[in-house]
This record gives sequence, structure tokens and C-alpha cells, in this order.
Amino acid sequence: MDFKNKVVIITGASSGIGEATAYAFAKKGCKLVLAARSEKALEQVKFKCNQLGASCQIVATDVSIDADCQKLIEQTLFHFGKINILINNAGLSMRASLSDASLNVLHQLMNVNFWGTVQCTKYALPYILKEEGSVIGISSIAGIKGLPGRTGYAASKFAMNGFLESLRIENKSKNLHVGIMAPGYTASNIRNVALNAKGTKQEESPLNESELMQPEAVASYLIKMVEKRINFQVLTTQGKLVFWLNKFFPNWVDTLIYNKVSKEKDSPI
Repeated sequence: MDFKNKVVIITGASSGIGEATAYAFAKKGCKLVLAARSEKALEQVKFKCNQLGASCQIVATDVSIDADCQKLIEQTLFHFGKINILINNAGLSMRASLSDASLNVLHQLMNVNFWGTVQCTKYALPYILKEEGSVIGISSIAGIKGLPGRTGYAASKFAMNGFLESLRIENKSKNLHVGIMAPGYTASNIRNVALNAKGTKQEESPLNESELMQPEAVASYLIKMVEKRINFQVLTTQGKLVFWLNKFFPNWVDTLIYNKVSKEKDSPI
């Protein structure tokens, strides 16, 4: 696939997987539209993308707000006139038991992870269909197997997966590529800004981030997913084991996951 001059929208592009993905597509000669809430952080990513030779625009966007998602698509069309690829990467996590968590926490998770994907995809879809392009969703192992202490996060990712699978089948005759990627634990800022029971940032990751999959590796898989029009992919050995073992031994996997999460620092269970 020739990526040169393909127009790519990336949400959650200010850090982590989104930032790494921006650089990966920039190196391929794509035209980029980067979206996130922090315009200042986006400016830094844009600067590096420009250094890599990419034409790049930024749009301050809160994907939980419908009007922001619509503006993102309108600005992309204004600057570049088309959309080839949409990477729905913006995400929010949580770390609290349901019994302790405010319902507002779960609403926030759904608004960002699920509705953010739905809204951006809805407004971009007519233009992506014209290009027979790609809609990608960054899911999680939590979208395949529920995780304790992350009920809202898992629910939002399960919902996103169902939405994207339905979208793929709905447009089967239109040559639309819809890809769902489920990384395992990946080094990023998502755990530091994960919401606690009261809806504030927990600020400290319970995991050793240096031992996790790096976002650059996820970005390289994303390039291949678009290039080869792959529908679904689970990353990391741990993620693949959970995916396959859960098909045959779900109760045993429940126990394994419970034991692992319960041993985390300041575990919510």
C-alpha cells in the first residue's frame, strides 16, 4: 500500500500510542490531523511530525463532545479535502471497584471510549467510504475479557468492539476496512490519568511501565493492520494467552486474573 499523501486522523495523539502512531504515519508520507484535548501537547507532536517531513494539522478535541468530533472532521476536510484513515485511539481508564465508584466515572469512560469512537466514525464515515479507506479502533484485552476494578473500561471497550464489528459487516459491499486492535499492557500515560472511585486521576501507575510493550511497537502493528487490511489483532503473549485460554477455560482465567489484579499495589479488589 502506498501511504504517501493519505490523510490520517488520529485521536488521543498527544501521548502514548497516539503519539507513536503519528510519527509512524509521518514517516510513511501521510498527511496528518492530530486530535487531543491539550493543544500545547499536540503542538509538540506536530513539530516532530513536521521534522519527519509530514504535513500536519492539529485540532483541540474532546471526543466525548459531539460538536468537537464534528469540528475535527470539518477541519480535516477544510485542510486536506479527504479522509483515508481514522484511528480511534483516544481513551480513558479507571481503577476502582464498582461498589466504591461513582456512576459518573462509568459515564465518563463510556463517553470517551465508546461515544468518542462512535461520534468521530459517524462524521468521518461518508468520506472514508469514498476512499475505500480504514476505520481503526484501539481496543484492549479488557474488551475481550472483563478486568476487575475496571468495569467501566471493560464495558466501554466491549461496546466499541461490537460497534466496529457491526460497522464492518454493515459496509461489507463497500470495501470499507474496519480494524480492531487489542494491545496488552502498553507503556503510556493512561494508568497515571486513570480515574479512581471519586473520578479524579490516580496519578501513579500500579505497574512497572518500563517492562510493558512500548507504544512504538503498537504503532508498527497499526501500520501493518492498515496496509494488509487486517480485521482483528491481539498483541503481546499475555494478551494472546488470555484470548485463547478464555475460549476453553473461562473460569480458570477468571481466577488467574483475580489473583493477578488483587496483588497490584493498592489493588481495588
